[in-house]
Amino acid sequence: MVTSFLILYHFFLQFAMKSIERYATMGDMKIEGGFGMKLYFVRHGETDWNKARKIQGQVDIPLNEFGRMLAKKTAKGLADIPFTVCYTSPMGRAKETAELILAGRDVPIVIDERIVEMGFGEYEGKCCSKKGWELPDNFHCFFTDPVNYIAPKGGEGFADVKKRTGDFLEELYQKEDLQDKNVLLSTHGAALCGILSLMKGLPISGYWQQGVHKNCAVSIAEVKDGKIEILQENVTYYQESVQDW
Repeated sequence: MVTSFLILYHFFLQFAMKSIERYATMGDMKIEGGFGMKLYFVRHGETDWNKARKIQGQVDIPLNEFGRMLAKKTAKGLADIPFTVCYTSPMGRAKETAELILAGRDVPIVIDERIVEMGFGEYEGKCCSKKGWELPDNFHCFFTDPVNYIAPKGGEGFADVKKRTGDFLEELYQKEDLQDKNVLLSTHGAALCGILSLMKGLPISGYWQQGVHKNCAVSIAEVKDGKIEILQENVTYYQESVQDW
């Protein structure tokens, strides 16, 4: 009788400890589940607006041929990863990047609005190069002082992006069918910075700590035992020179 009680008590204790381990926090984000889930984040390939240094935001600009080539080379770099599912922004440049990386594979691609690029409203389509600058002077603080960045009419602030991408991540972590699985996520430069800053528990002042990914660069994070570990950041699988943001 005592032996049976001890066995049951030991079983209950193990169960309780595992339940506690399923719950942890990273910054303000609750992490429930995510046992061994590995997330592969890729920024879309190059577009003509990237090349011209125009702000794309949520304007649906397609990949150019160079961008497609980068995606195909990234596909080779990730060829040995058995992806279970892919989540992509609804923008064509992100969706096509995902399709090219997963070409020839039977991997479902799911569109999710929450990982779309940051909205820049009336600034979209404006040039942000030094020579062709078409933006108000206060836009310079977008990178240098994100806390004091004021979103343009029709645009989003940093807190807005972190909120929606954070909601997406919390939901993703809890998907039991994706535990111990590899997930591909195709998104954008500013959106991905928001995701990584969330994973690191950084405030808005640290939004750009990791810098903007190069086109088709990949970051990998593992969610295990209620904790997030970033395994690599901004790694490319091609030799071609690609300009920074």
